[in-house]
Amino acid sequence: MKYFNLIIFCMSLISFGQIERVEPPNWWVGFSDHSLQLLIKGENIQNAEVEISNKHIELVKVNKADSPNYLFLDLIIKEDAIAGNFDIEFELPNGKNITHSYTLKSRDRLAEGYIGFNSSDVIYLITPDRFANGDIANDIVSGLRETSINRKNDYGRHGGDIQGMIDHIDYIHDMGFTSVWPTPLLMNDMTRSSYHGYAITDFYQVDPRFGTLDDYKQLAQKLQGKGMKLIMDQVANHCGSLHWWMSDLPFKDWVNYQSEYLNKEGLKVSNHRRTVNQDPYASGFDKELMSKGWFVNEMPDLNQRNPFLAKYIIQNSLWWIETLHLEGIRQDTYPYSYKEFMAEWAGAIMREYPNFNIVGEEWSTNPLLVGYWQQGANNKDGYKSNLKSTMDFPMQHTIVRALNEEEGWNSGLVNIYEGLANDFYYPDPQSILIFPDNHDMDRIFTQLHEDVTNTKMAVGLMLCMPRIPQVYYGTEILMQNTAKPGDHGLIRTDFPGGWEGDSKNAFTGKGLSAPQKEMQTFMKNLLNYRLNSEAIHEGKTVHFAPINGVYIMTRATDKETVIVIINKNENPSTLDLSPYSELNLDGQTLQNVVTNETVKWRNQLSLPNKGIYIFSSAK
Repeated sequence: MKYFNLIIFCMSLISFGQIERVEPPNWWVGFSDHSLQLLIKGENIQNAEVEISNKHIELVKVNKADSPNYLFLDLIIKEDAIAGNFDIEFELPNGKNITHSYTLKSRDRLAEGYIGFNSSDVIYLITPDRFANGDIANDIVSGLRETSINRKNDYGRHGGDIQGMIDHIDYIHDMGFTSVWPTPLLMNDMTRSSYHGYAITDFYQVDPRFGTLDDYKQLAQKLQGKGMKLIMDQVANHCGSLHWWMSDLPFKDWVNYQSEYLNKEGLKVSNHRRTVNQDPYASGFDKELMSKGWFVNEMPDLNQRNPFLAKYIIQNSLWWIETLHLEGIRQDTYPYSYKEFMAEWAGAIMREYPNFNIVGEEWSTNPLLVGYWQQGANNKDGYKSNLKSTMDFPMQHTIVRALNEEEGWNSGLVNIYEGLANDFYYPDPQSILIFPDNHDMDRIFTQLHEDVTNTKMAVGLMLCMPRIPQVYYGTEILMQNTAKPGDHGLIRTDFPGGWEGDSKNAFTGKGLSAPQKEMQTFMKNLLNYRLNSEAIHEGKTVHFAPINGVYIMTRATDKETVIVIINKNENPSTLDLSPYSELNLDGQTLQNVVTNETVKWRNQLSLPNKGIYIFSSAK
């Protein structure tokens, strides 16, 4: 009999194990929202009695999940709480007690001090695996599913990491960029294509092949030491199919179409018809499949209608802002999530950090759809997003089309003129993100058929528009994917010089072609001028309908007028300045901000070459 009792005792020890996870892993005192919800993961933890003996911490409710291995604890961190540790006691049915020490930290920056990216910034977008390999020791990490490095495989890991970005902050800074947006750096323990980062398998852990949390913090600190900003790429819509919770989902509705997934009945993938968010005639079938369908088979769609998951995602964003001292978030696949939740998510962040900024990805060339998501939009359905910035796919598409088309009454540069006129619809055009390309699009040099002059015109115009510009790494050296249009692996080509032994080095200029050096210099000169130009940052915008293949846009304050001239004429031409008399520039000497050459603005202006001319009246 005693042996039987021993067996039962041993089984009870196995059945009631240790705490596996507590998330968020720590929190802070001093938030305006004093609530905190802890996810507790542990074998058969559901039936534990929970107690917190701390007068500054109130345990409001213990919530049981559908899985016996989870609890969700609702806490109130009282206003008089101080930083330090407090114990959470778990008394298990078998009599065993578990104590978990939880840490509350002091906030070392006022909430108002988190200043988000804005129109004075230019963002440098980086795919970290393809930028620079600063630490070869973390190239392969045992225990993870993808354990190879192959730079010849466009969809494999190449070894770029956080240290690689740290090593080249001076290059980014000296080019004139003010903010860095790396694509996701969190754990992506998938079997293939894990380099891109968007199939996250742990929302609180940095992927060790990119580095450590301390490395991530160092990146933030080094950028901030240069007066630069760090933007985090986050994903609220989905996770990776090998996320740790997929083997034991907390609730029956944690992910959408969960029963079909568990019963192997066939997954429902999103129809990707994002217009259902605005369409007054959209069917219920289309709406549900758009919002609930998985992005792809490897990316389970998170169900933000579940209040515990919703709270988890909001707290995760707040945790990363506070941990890294972020200045911005880029939220992936914005229209795919439950839109009422996205408004709640953005609102929770902006209430806590009133000067912060978030940009949401709405990949549409229709300005009506893009504008719908921006804070302040007068939407017929009453939707209020709390989102300050959206992505200007419409203007990006318009500029490419304008430069590729032949000039005509309804073609060419008139597209830019009419496209920018759509700003009447946006609540805050200056807060919208414009970009030549990104990690999911053909490189701008490829889109413009490898025409260097057209590429300069596109990039130069975007850097001067009433927008927040974002530039993908390598644009400054004319990186392209012309051999395989649409191929994401090739789009995300390695930045030359980021690996020891590279024959070319864009950081130093070694081995670059003359056009590449020319483009790099053009962008460096313009970006560095832009740093201190209030006219470009926040000036009044005036533009003129194209005349004879020339489009003019100006940005002006009381102290400076910046004139951007897009000239598509192949042969030397003379521009009659009489249509532009309202600019009050007659007789002034203007400086070309790229070449430093000066011209006199009087009667007519010589345009010797096709291209972009950017002049300033500043003395």
